[in-house]
Amino acid sequence: MKLILLIVWTLSTLSNLNAQKSPVFIKGGKAIHGFDAVSYFSGSEPKKGSDSLSYSWQDATWFFATRANLKLFKANPIQYAPQYGGYCAFGTSRGYKASTEPDAWSIVEGKLYFNYNKKVRESWSKDKQGYIRKADEQWPLIINKG
Repeated sequence: MKLILLIVWTLSTLSNLNAQKSPVFIKGGKAIHGFDAVSYFSGSEPKKGSDSLSYSWQDATWFFATRANLKLFKANPIQYAPQYGGYCAFGTSRGYKASTEPDAWSIVEGKLYFNYNKKVRESWSKDKQGYIRKADEQWPLIINKG
């Protein structure tokens, strides 16, 4: 049993380290956990993308719930893609890449930000502009680091 747990932990850690080397946070081969980046801007709950509606951009595969959303993203991915490649905005402000959860998100001035989890997002929300400013300074320094 201990060996199985060690193997699962090792694979999980290696998978996370691999995602950390990418400029886009990837989990299970999917950018932003396979959620539709455009759907975050709809004013309702974000939607999981379909395997049949995907697009490769910045060495990551992005998935979409509708053809219309796929078309919007293709036309202007920078408008819809999350800041800091989908890595945790709070972690980025501190100079490191951290994984994120698809339900720990915020739209600030028309830009999508993710955080590690809802609790971290709550802390980040207390000074969004300050953390964004710090993360904007840190991101060019860490974008290609593991």
